[in-house]
Amino acid sequence: MKKILLSVFLFSFFITAAQDTYLYCGKLFDSEKGKILSEKTIIVKSNKVISVENGFVDPKSEKDKIIDLKNKTVLPGLIDMHVHIESETNPKRYMARFTNNEADIAFESVVYAERTLMAGFTTVRDLGGTGVNIALRKAIGKGFVKGPRIYTAGKSIATTGGHADPSNGMKKDWMGDPGPKEGVVNSPEEGRKAVRQRYKNGADVIKITATGGVLSVAKSGRNPQFTVEEIKAITETAKDYGMLVAAHAHGDEGMQRAIIGGVKTIEHGTFMSDETMELMKKYNAYLVPTITAGKEVAEKAEVEGYYPEIVVPKAKEVGPQIQGTFARAYKKGVPIVFGTDAGVFPHGLNAKEFYYMAEAGMPVIEAVKCATVIPAMLLGEEKTLGKIQQGYYADIIAVNENPVENVKTLENVVFVMKDGIVYKNEL
Repeated sequence: MKKILLSVFLFSFFITAAQDTYLYCGKLFDSEKGKILSEKTIIVKSNKVISVENGFVDPKSEKDKIIDLKNKTVLPGLIDMHVHIESETNPKRYMARFTNNEADIAFESVVYAERTLMAGFTTVRDLGGTGVNIALRKAIGKGFVKGPRIYTAGKSIATTGGHADPSNGMKKDWMGDPGPKEGVVNSPEEGRKAVRQRYKNGADVIKITATGGVLSVAKSGRNPQFTVEEIKAITETAKDYGMLVAAHAHGDEGMQRAIIGGVKTIEHGTFMSDETMELMKKYNAYLVPTITAGKEVAEKAEVEGYYPEIVVPKAKEVGPQIQGTFARAYKKGVPIVFGTDAGVFPHGLNAKEFYYMAEAGMPVIEAVKCATVIPAMLLGEEKTLGKIQQGYYADIIAVNENPVENVKTLENVVFVMKDGIVYKNEL
């Protein structure tokens, strides 16, 4: 009897699993060609797209499911190449490192991850936290919690006193002398060790803080903080382990060192000179603009007590510059990929970046490509992510309007499918 029941269960399971989903799309964004197509049917089996057909195709089986998106614009799941999924801006965050345990950080990160997914970002690159981001990536991959597919740096790498030195701002008794294990290096040898430690911890990408930063409790927001030799040691070791290197950088000299040293993406790029833009083109390095974060810190710097006093002048200086730098870089032909620095502003508002990119002169079609096919290529997933094509993951979103006509529609995603599972359906 038990064998019969088991057989019935397995039969029912495989019949259900074999069902296909037909998505009728009024408009469909072709991220490869950069065109909006009309009247297409996406057929999904399990977690993959098995075909994209012209017109609205009838299902082959009565068990197949139809999702009617005829009055929507459908796009591949969006990719944000710069988030901090563990935390979110608030005036108490500087005290949180003294009061929060890893469990506290983990529970908060689950909320931020789900909010990000519901905003249509089915994949993100997390560029620095405590290491909880690695556990979150695993939990999402196992289906324990809802969230985007995560590629994470784990803990960023800094120099002593640098932007990502975790002991900045502490009393001397607590500062200690953090080293490569904690993400603080002061030589090429220590840089190599830090990369290998990140690999051991389970990181997917390496993040360094090539210059000072805005929100760290340290004086400078733009000084260079690594030597070229240190950066080369990091990028060469990362390459051995199949990882690219991203560099937080506001100051121009630090950017140039990072680019020459082999860094692939420059995060923020606030005070980038024309010379550095030419270097980026020469070395095929990508700018991750994070305009939304720049606007957020400039705004919050006007709120008394929101940031520590040492942060306020940096925020007021850096914040207003980022959008203008992006506009100049785009006009000069610098390679660009979408990234927001979500966490510096509330998670789930990532799509505001599209409006700021368009406002600065980038056509919406190009901005969306910066959040689909281009990041997929940089992640090494150009055959699985960033497109709605046969064999790609069924990461599919929908918005009410054509974003070319109204870019703000991307801020109101009404349908989210990731890996073939529908997580949001507000049709």
